[in-house]
Amino acid sequence: MQVQVKTNVLAKNDAIAESLQQLFKEKNIFVFNLLGSPGAGKTSLLEATLHDLKKDYRLAVIEGDLFTAKDAERIHELGVPVIQINTVGGCHLDAQMIQDALGDLNLDELDMIIIENVGNLVCPAEFEIGESMKVTVLSVTEGEDKPLKYPLIFKESKAILINKIDLLPYVPFKKDKAIQDIRNLNPTGEIFEVSCTAHNGLEPWLTWLRAQLESNR
Repeated sequence: MQVQVKTNVLAKNDAIAESLQQLFKEKNIFVFNLLGSPGAGKTSLLEATLHDLKKDYRLAVIEGDLFTAKDAERIHELGVPVIQINTVGGCHLDAQMIQDALGDLNLDELDMIIIENVGNLVCPAEFEIGESMKVTVLSVTEGEDKPLKYPLIFKESKAILINKIDLLPYVPFKKDKAIQDIRNLNPTGEIFEVSCTAHNGLEPWLTWLRAQLESNR
């Protein structure tokens, strides 16, 4: 019975997500779903990405968080429209939440929407929200075992960013093992090694992301 309930929930969510994808396609808006654990560096990556792309593209952000608006406040300081969604304890965003949030955005004036999901490696991977692609951030401080512990999120991501590489000399993170496991799960996914605080490795990520956006036009 529990399986049936979950199936019904996902079916309803997927139907809304499909309609969102069609809407974004009609409006020619590229959408990506930014995933990762709490503290992985999602918001720092988002800030660096927005700082670069806002010069050439019309952007907006939808921020998912349990209770606060702290991340949204950081994005607002960059001059990018941002909509806050508080899940009040929910472990993920769903398609209905995104659909409701769109009423506060002028879709005719956007090229890209970035959705920063709730910090979690499990639930967000199961819920489609109308995105063009998923992107996952893995911090070296989390340990190299995470791809095998939480395979779905790494399988479904078009790009995986290994963040905080400037800390590699100080943490017991087996980078080669993590990359091998990601490759085994997702042979076609792009892998980028970055440090958002030290500004290392961001250019290849930004170049690749721009190419994804342009190919969507």
